[in-house]
Amino acid sequence: MQRCQWAGKDELMKHYHDHEWGVPVHDERVLFEFLTLEGAQAGLSWLTILKKREHYRSSFYNFEPEKVATLSYSKIEELLSNSAIIKNRSKIESVISNSRLFLEVQKEYGSFNNYIWSFTNGKSLQNQWRSHQEIPAHTTESCNMSRELKKRGFKFVGPTICYAFMQAVGIVNDHTIDCFRYKDISKN
Repeated sequence: MQRCQWAGKDELMKHYHDHEWGVPVHDERVLFEFLTLEGAQAGLSWLTILKKREHYRSSFYNFEPEKVATLSYSKIEELLSNSAIIKNRSKIESVISNSRLFLEVQKEYGSFNNYIWSFTNGKSLQNQWRSHQEIPAHTTESCNMSRELKKRGFKFVGPTICYAFMQAVGIVNDHTIDCFRYKDISKN
């Protein structure tokens, strides 16, 4: 079975590739989860984040933004001593501040989904890459998304992080054309 090269041989990575990556997501909680995890990945490997994903879920109320928005300073200090997640104050604080901004976007647009998918006019962009070397680190759309999220005050949302987010939640299909998931994802 041919997969995208980045999936490698690790079972966790292969499972993520085969079942999640690139599948269009419209669930608010899942969108917030991926926005958080992609920000946590900055400077790290995706495998590192996947291994800590369940701990992130338990530490941040399963990524329910309403609950995360209520976290206190004492909870931040507690999370900074939790080796099961990335112990980076800026990243932890950004989860809380981003949750509050996420809720503001929901109020303004009816849902975060409506807002975030508007960067591609509500459609999944279908690329046709022959190899992983062709896949860009960022695009015009991810730069626009990054700029607009930053204007709203979101943190850890640079163009590359936004592009990884877009790939993860299926706003863009970057499975290579020889990957067994390419055709399935392009039908969504």
